[in-house]
Amino acid sequence: QVQLVESGGGLVQAGGSLRLSCAASGHIFSWYAMGWFRQAPGKERAFVAGISWSGLNTYVADSVKGRFAISSDFAKNTVYLQMNRLTLEDSAVYYCAQGKRLSAFGSEYDYWGQGTQVTVSS
Repeated sequence: QVQLVESGGGLVQAGGSLRLSCAASGHIFSWYAMGWFRQAPGKERAFVAGISWSGLNTYVADSVKGRFAISSDFAKNTVYLQMNRLTLEDSAVYYCAQGKRLSAFGSEYDYWGQGTQVTVSS
């Protein structure tokens, strides 16, 4: 079993920054992958970024590339999502997830956190 807890969400003005954290516990292996997804009201869940626990491989969605960055600290069992130049369209609940391989598909991930709300205001 794996437990994932997200934190760092909140209210931020457009153009601002936030850093989300995802603390993992349980069965964590360095060859597994972590992903960040988001879901806005009335929209489907969307992939944001993913990383291998080793940090050697990353994958960032085109929609946030250049603004968001993902990183991992295996020693702390924590994955981060640094979000810069936030826009109104970035408002959503952000979820972290763990899977056996790095993928943009949510079905590839076995464990999910409860999510953290990010609200960007004008």
